[in-house]
Parts: sequence; structure tokens; C-alpha cells
Amino acid sequence: MTQDKTAPVGAWAEPKATALIVLADGTVLEGFGIGAEGHAVGEVCFNTAMTGYEEILTDPSYAGQIITFTFPHIGNVGTNEEDIESLNMAARPGACGVILRTDITQASNYRATRPLNDWLKARGIIGLSGIDTRALTALIREKGMPNAVIAHAPDGKFDIDALKKEAREWPGLVGMDLVPMVTSAQRFTWDETEWVWGEGYGRQTDPEFHVVAVDYGIKRNILRLLASAGCKVTVVPATTSYEDIVALKPDGIFLSNGPGDPAETGKYAVPVIKQVVNSGTPTFGICLGHQMLGLALGGVTMKMHQGHHGANHPVKDVTTGKVEITSMNHGFAVDKDSLPGNVEQTHFSLFDGSNCGIALKDKPVFSVQYHPEASPGPRDSHYLFQRFVELMRARKKA
Repeated sequence: MTQDKTAPVGAWAEPKATALIVLADGTVLEGFGIGAEGHAVGEVCFNTAMTGYEEILTDPSYAGQIITFTFPHIGNVGTNEEDIESLNMAARPGACGVILRTDITQASNYRATRPLNDWLKARGIIGLSGIDTRALTALIREKGMPNAVIAHAPDGKFDIDALKKEAREWPGLVGMDLVPMVTSAQRFTWDETEWVWGEGYGRQTDPEFHVVAVDYGIKRNILRLLASAGCKVTVVPATTSYEDIVALKPDGIFLSNGPGDPAETGKYAVPVIKQVVNSGTPTFGICLGHQMLGLALGGVTMKMHQGHHGANHPVKDVTTGKVEITSMNHGFAVDKDSLPGNVEQTHFSLFDGSNCGIALKDKPVFSVQYHPEASPGPRDSHYLFQRFVELMRARKKA
């Protein structure tokens, strides 16, 4: 709040709102605009991660969503080109909006190449700061993730009735296939390995296995970990046929993360996944890939009340008895009670008991709901990539 120098001494001018979040029920929250100007419609979720905001905002799984960060100070390490997770470095195949508690913190990190606000503008992400994100988070926990419009206009002029109408009439993520927005347009190979302090990213020069990764919205660090595990990776578009996949002669097949309703994307993806499973080829799925594998194996998926979004979610690995802290980003889940007898639950959430992993009892096929590549998030789940490698190695020896 600033003092109005044209007003009588002691009077204060109320800051003018330059951004709004308009919920489908008509609720209007005012704040201050950051990032790109304009407006965007999506589903509002909250993310509890304290770090990794750049990776979160560029995760293609967030397409169609507006992220509320519960941690109040965002922007302190700025942004850089190395931490972008979407394959397209320039486009915006990730969150369409962001909501913060405080103004963007000044960047203070040796890796920073651009302040967060400038980065948001360049990527076309509309933002709002200055609202009570704890209250909005409490609302989401009570009522579920609302549809909303986020709008930013520097002059503070908004057609609120039109924004309310747009938020109210947006159909929501149920029944929505968002994968065409984020999948690759053509096949390509990947050989970049993990980031090493002081060295940056490396290159895979002597791969032991060939993995075909079906891109439903894949993240860069997933590909890096596959490459670091000794894999040559061929990335193919989401609509690639089973015949085209096996023509590449893979040792293993990876089903990637991605946005939207798995049942809708599954209309064209699940028949291919069923053929992949029946082939006996070692298969590993993450997030949307996990959900659609569940569908292919005879289970069903359901929309969650508030979803799981954060880097602090405890998950138990039934196969080892260990608990790992995981990074999650999903609003749909596999219904564990719908899984047939030949499918075992390998992981489950210690927050709410929901399914977080499955495996076939008679084939080298498994998947997890969370993001084991640790971008953002802890590295507890890197072992899953080695599990995948061991399945491929065993198949080669058989």
C-alpha cells in the first residue's frame, strides 16, 4: 500500500487490482498481475512444493491447470534454460496460470539467467500475486479443484461478467484429451544424461538397451534418467501405432506422463497399450501412462477431489516395505478396487491410501502414479529406472 501524495496528509490510496482469479461459482479474488497479460481458463490446483517452481510450471502434465503455490516466496532462484521440463523450450505446454502469495522475490542464484516475471511473460503464463493462498488452498480442500479464469490487465479494467461466464461454461478436465497439445509432432532420438554439478548434462555414448518412449507429455528429466540408465531412447508421438513401435525393435517400452482425462486419451492409447502388454515387452509407465496402463489391464480411473500436487508425498513400496518421499502431480487416479486378480498394487499413498503403483504378476509390466525423475522433488524413487533396466536385461538373457 502506498501513500497518495495528492490526498490530505495521512490518507492512503488503495492499490488497484491488475489481476483477477474468477471461480466458476462467481467468486472473484483480486491481486496484482505478473507474467503475461490477457486471460486463460483452467482448473485451479495447489502445489505444496517449496522448490522447483520452474520444473513445475513447465511440466506438460499441468496443461489446462492454474497452479496455486502454497509456499509464499516464489522466484528466489530466478529461472534458467537448464531446468525447463517440456520438450519444446519456447512454447507453453504446461500450466496456463500461476497464483502466488507475495510479489516475486528478486532472483539470487548463480544459475539464474532471467527473473521469473520476465520468464513468465516470455512463455505466455499469466500470473497473479498478493492473495491469501492459504484461504484458496483451504477452499480447494473443502470443495475440490474449481474451474476458473485468471486474468491480467495492467490498467485494471476487466469485464467481470464475461470472465464469470467463461469460468462457468468451461467444461473442465473430465472428458478432455489434452495430449494433442503437448505430444511431439514426430519421432526423434534422445541421448542427454543427468545434470552433474559443475559439468552440466552429459551424453549417452554406449547404450545397452533401446527404449521406445511414447510421448503423452514427457518430461526431459525422465528421458535423461533413461539415458543415464544405459538406454538409447526413441521418442514417438502419442498416436503411434503398435506396429510402428515394434518396428523399432525396442528392448523396453515407456509410457509417459501427461495431462487430461486418461479415459479420454485412452480411447486411442489403450488399444495400443494392450498390444504392448500382450507382447511381453518390458513396459514402464508414469503418471498418465500409469493410469492408461491401469485401464488397459481392466481397471478404471476416477477424478480426485483435490488431486496430489507437491514434492513431499509419502508412498509405501509394498515390494520392499520401504517408504519413499515422492513428487506428485495428478488429478485422476486408478481405482485400486477395480484392478483384476492378475494385477498387484505395488505402491500406495500414505496420505489417503490411493493407488500409486501396479504390476502384472505374469509379465514384465509395471507403473507408478508419481514422478520418480525428481524434477522437482526428492531422488528417493530413482531405483524404478533400475527396475526397468533389470526387466530388460532379464528378457534379453531369456
